[in-house]
Amino acid sequence: MTARKQRTLGIIGGMSWESTQSYYRLINEGIKAELGNLHSADLLIHSVDFAPIGELQAQGAWTEMGSMLANSGERLKAAGAQGLLIATNTMHKIADEVQTATELPLIHIADATADVIQQQGLTNIALLGTQFTMTEDFYKQRLLDAGLQVQVPEAKDRAELHRIIYEELCQGKLLDSSRQYYTQVIQELANEGAGGVILGCTEIGLLINQADSPIAVFDTTAIHAAAAVDFLLDEY
Repeated sequence: MTARKQRTLGIIGGMSWESTQSYYRLINEGIKAELGNLHSADLLIHSVDFAPIGELQAQGAWTEMGSMLANSGERLKAAGAQGLLIATNTMHKIADEVQTATELPLIHIADATADVIQQQGLTNIALLGTQFTMTEDFYKQRLLDAGLQVQVPEAKDRAELHRIIYEELCQGKLLDSSRQYYTQVIQELANEGAGGVILGCTEIGLLINQADSPIAVFDTTAIHAAAAVDFLLDEY
């Protein structure tokens, strides 16, 4: 039997590297599960320096960040990438700029997540992530367009969830107190009618899993990685 041929996927990572390593592991595990033996994923990874990007996020300098990630995508295309994945939720705010610059297919994390939620028959979903992801339309609107109802935490909880992501999770700090805080917020959203919760930051899955939640958990890192495996095998 002829071995299944893979496409080459370019990953724009490093935002943060803590979650990019999860992508690398999950995608390779997925390819091995599909192809077996010694198979691993055909990947190109450009891991950017997150510190200046974090500063630009705080300044709202999205045009400059769009140029930076577009340049990253163009470098991956020049190296042979046939499609792209941005290994972060928040930076999908400038996903269109990356796709336009490279003219490559881009696996959008919100679309992949919405597909999985729809397959489970849920419509009312909670969304956790950075302030940008929880409050701005670039992410929420794609979920709404897919027919989902989206709940986000109240303002004080959004601020604390955002702080935990940048000051702890992106720096490899996994604190029980923060896990308890996330679990409390999820419980409150469940009490308000959410049937599931999107871990809409690729680092949250390092802290929270299904055992921590009273409702269905949708880990965007795992979902995005599974979509990447489908792309590699020409099924996305």
